[in-house]
Amino acid sequence: MRHDGRRSDEMRAISMERAVSRHAEGSCLVKFGDTHVLCTASLEERVPPWLRGGGEGWVTAEYGMLPRATKERMRREASAGKQSGRTQEIQRLIGRSLRAVVDRAALGERQISVDCDVIQADGGTRTAAITGAWVALSDCMTYMMSAGMITANPLTDHVAAISCGIVDGAPVLDLDYIEDSSAHTDANFVMTGSGGIVEVQGTAEGAPFSRDELTALLDLASGGISRLVDLQKLTVA
Repeated sequence: MRHDGRRSDEMRAISMERAVSRHAEGSCLVKFGDTHVLCTASLEERVPPWLRGGGEGWVTAEYGMLPRATKERMRREASAGKQSGRTQEIQRLIGRSLRAVVDRAALGERQISVDCDVIQADGGTRTAAITGAWVALSDCMTYMMSAGMITANPLTDHVAAISCGIVDGAPVLDLDYIEDSSAHTDANFVMTGSGGIVEVQGTAEGAPFSRDELTALLDLASGGISRLVDLQKLTVA
């Protein structure tokens, strides 16, 4: 048993609440245990300059943590005048993950910006953000169809993400902060509803991990993401 009593293949309590923002075309408040992320999708009738005239749209993401998302107050990155490397890496990951399941030609020359703001952090903020961002994006697509802007949903599949790691010599699913900070290996998996792998991020914090351990983590992630996709389907139904 893990420090919080979970089995190795057991996720924290997961919830997704859609339509939580009055103004955004799509929104979702996602909770992975004590990690809470607000995701909003905003529609713009424009695309970046390099895409103009090409007939395709764009999906991008921004990510940030509120000052008291963690135990001690963090300075807002805006007040420092620049984003950290971690923030840039995570928001690019979110954007890549969402674009992997979007038919950009069906979207037309429009941009959807998905903002993921971490209200409270306890490990797995990027995986929660990706999972909730898909729900916000789905709601935005539904809005566009209801407004007659598009005739078919540009979303081609679900996408979700989960963390895994090797803690005390055993592979476990959905690490919280305590586990993440002590893991011998930690990894993030982004996968589609049909089982396709979008991205794998894996790091050995000490001794290298084996191919068999990687396979064990992938198996855990596949099961967890399948359950996340089922919850996404229930949320947007």
